[in-house]
Amino acid sequence: MSCREKRTRHGAAILTLFACFLLSSAGQAQEAANTFRQSCMSCHTIGGGKLVGPDLKGVEERRDREWLLGFIVNPSSVLASGDAYALKLKDEAGGVIMPTVVGMTRERAEAILDLIAGESQLEESQFAGLDIGDEPFSEADIERGRQIFRGDVRLANGGPPCLSCHTVEGLGGLGGGRLGPDLTKVYERLQGRKNLASWLLAPATQTMQPVYAKASITNEEILPLVAYLEDEAQIGTADTTTAQVIFLILGLAGAVLGFVAADSVWRGRLRAVRRPLVRGER
Repeated sequence: MSCREKRTRHGAAILTLFACFLLSSAGQAQEAANTFRQSCMSCHTIGGGKLVGPDLKGVEERRDREWLLGFIVNPSSVLASGDAYALKLKDEAGGVIMPTVVGMTRERAEAILDLIAGESQLEESQFAGLDIGDEPFSEADIERGRQIFRGDVRLANGGPPCLSCHTVEGLGGLGGGRLGPDLTKVYERLQGRKNLASWLLAPATQTMQPVYAKASITNEEILPLVAYLEDEAQIGTADTTTAQVIFLILGLAGAVLGFVAADSVWRGRLRAVRRPLVRGER
């Protein structure tokens, strides 16, 4: 093999390795973005202001990277150690403790911090969250939110309606599902529009996260949902006793009707067997 051929092959190998490195880096960056969107955006923004947790823009100017890595990987351990800054964050969040992200490793935490550092340099980060003003919502916004909640209007990305797992006091009829909590007062529990909108943008519970990871609620759907849940918080009482009683009564009525129908069918079968036997004896 000539020297020229060797140099050509050597150059091709270097280019291949460089391409693999770029692809690997791009893959890690995308994975970090997906992790932040699914597990962090419900409590944090990058340049959008404080939510339940602090705004993470320029976070490495407030704490060194080693501390941040330890906190991201295992926040409970840092809190248990009595770390003053971690305890301060807990107090500012109203006692809410940052959960440990499933599958979080030091390498993934490094990628997330790189993502935050890069997004912090932008004029507006993609993780700044929704900008919802303080103006009163219209009746049309509230009604559309009610329709989205009940499933009268399908979610654009194909996700299930809120009614599947949740209920609110003003829903009427049998109410909604019981898998998730009653959302009548969720606007108050999450302390306002911004926190509620961020939660809907990236729900982080173990039940909702896998469902909406590929069927996220769009910004155009979040606004009316916030309007509806804000309205429900102002007029609702978070008491679903009536719906539960109606459900129980209907269940009992259905059971009674089922027994009556079964009795009618079974009684007919007995007659069909007994009468030929009696006639035969006679």
